[in-house]
Amino acid sequence: MVIIVQCSDAAGLVAGVSGTLTRHRLNIISLDEYVDKAEGRFYLRLNAEPTGQNAIDNTALQRELAQVLPPGAVININPEPQKKIVVLVTKEYHCLADILVRHYFGTLGAQVLCVIGNHITLQDICRRFDIPFLLISHEGYSKAAFEQRIADAILPYEADYIVLAKFMRILSPEFVARFPMQLINIHHSFLPAFVGASPYRQAYERGVKLIGATAHFVTDDLDEGPIIAQQTIPVNHNFTAADMVKAGKEIETAVLAKALQLVFDDRVFVYKNKTIVFE
Repeated sequence: MVIIVQCSDAAGLVAGVSGTLTRHRLNIISLDEYVDKAEGRFYLRLNAEPTGQNAIDNTALQRELAQVLPPGAVININPEPQKKIVVLVTKEYHCLADILVRHYFGTLGAQVLCVIGNHITLQDICRRFDIPFLLISHEGYSKAAFEQRIADAILPYEADYIVLAKFMRILSPEFVARFPMQLINIHHSFLPAFVGASPYRQAYERGVKLIGATAHFVTDDLDEGPIIAQQTIPVNHNFTAADMVKAGKEIETAVLAKALQLVFDDRVFVYKNKTIVFE
C-alpha cells in the first residue's frame, strides 16, 4: 500500500507514523521524507505491506494517523494507481504520440479517456489507437465560449488530470480555476527562461548554449506554475533555429513522459508555487 502525507513539521512525525503502522501490522518497504525548513512543512511517501494475512482497515488507519500528525495534515492512503486523463492538443504530434504508445502498451500509468484538439490534424493517430478524438475549434468563438466548450467536454469524464500535450492556446484564469493542479503543461523552454511564444527562436537569437523543456502545473501566471520536471541539452553556434526546434521536440517528449510518470505515481507534492518530488 502507498501512504502519502503532507503537513506542518513537528518532532517525532516519522516515529508516530511508523508506530501506527506497526500497530496495524504493516511493514514499511520504502520511505521518502523531506522537511522544508523555510516553510516548516513535512512531506512523506511510503510503501508498506501487511506482515500477515490480516485485512487492513484503511478508515481506522487514516483516523489513527491523523491523531499522531499535526492538525490539518493531508493523508492519502492507497491513491488510485491508474489515473484517468484527458489530453489537449493542437497540431504537433510528438508528445501525443508518446502518450498513446505508452497507453497502448500499458506503461503510461493512466487511462487516456479522450483527446481534444482545436484542429483536426491529430484525429487520425487517435483513431489508429482507438482513442476518442473530439474536435473543438476555437475559430468563430470567443475565448470564453471556446473554453466553455472544452470544459463541458472534459467534465463528464471526471479526469484526474488534463495533459496539455502541445496545446498551443493560453488558458484563462477562469478555466484554470476549474481544474486546480490538474492541468499539466509541457513548455518548450527551460523555465524561467524564454516564457511565452517562440522560445526556440528567442534562444537562437540570444545565442544560448543550452536549450531545454519544462513540465509544470498550470496556474494563472503564464508558464510560471509549479515545476515538475526539466531537462536540457547542449547546443552551439552551428544550430539553426530549425535545428533547435527539432532537438527540442525530443526533450519535450522525454520531460513530459518523466513528469507524467512522477505525477501518476503520486511522487509530486505541491505547496504554494513549488513542488517536492520523490524520484
